[in-house]
Amino acid sequence: MKIRRILVSQPEPNPGNSPYNDLAVKHNLKIDFRQFILVEGVSAKDFRKDRISILDHTAVIFTSRTAIDHFFRISQDLRLTIPDTMKYFCISEATAFYLQKYIVYRKRKIFYANGKFPDLLDVLMKHKEDKFLIPLSDVHKDEIPILLEKAKIPFTQAIMYRTVSSDLSDLKDVNYDMLCFFTPAGIKSLTQNFPNFEQNEIKIATFGPATAQAVRDAGLRLDVEAPSQEAPSMPAAIERFVAEFNKNNK
Repeated sequence: MKIRRILVSQPEPNPGNSPYNDLAVKHNLKIDFRQFILVEGVSAKDFRKDRISILDHTAVIFTSRTAIDHFFRISQDLRLTIPDTMKYFCISEATAFYLQKYIVYRKRKIFYANGKFPDLLDVLMKHKEDKFLIPLSDVHKDEIPILLEKAKIPFTQAIMYRTVSSDLSDLKDVNYDMLCFFTPAGIKSLTQNFPNFEQNEIKIATFGPATAQAVRDAGLRLDVEAPSQEAPSMPAAIERFVAEFNKNNK
């Protein structure tokens, strides 16, 4: 049996420039998109329970646009006025530019790296006199606090949003030949929504080592693992696998 239907556990991209669109046309595939996880903001009431004072900090570290949204949402809900002297350190230039949604960009002290946290750490090291706040999800990479601690940079973790499983009950009777995952939370959503899930001939593709490990920990079979030297992206990994698999299953 050939692979014909694929479910990607992400929001549907713009079809105009999506590699998934090219992949579908080239290999005669039906590719659907569905978010397996959702992000929910922590309420101001729950945030207060952590007894974190935002205004006790002189700088904020942002690793995503989502973190920016929830930092300013919480600040507004708490009726705080963020001082103009607050410094902002962002994981990338694109993340830094997103701050324009909330502040007058040219009048603030904003720093950014090239998308990798170790590189941002080099920038942070020059500002050790500041007290850093880092808004995070309840599910986040341990790498970030570990690196900050090793560098002896004073920081406070602030859980401002949570990752929760989507309701996928409408997919109960929908059959796919391949499922594609990008986060361990996506695997958790699968097992929570379908506790009796049987993989059988369904192929599972993952992006990133943590997601691959989550598949193994769930007792499932991992068929496609990206990135690799031959396939640096999920679409590339899917194409390599589908081309070979369908060729051998005519």
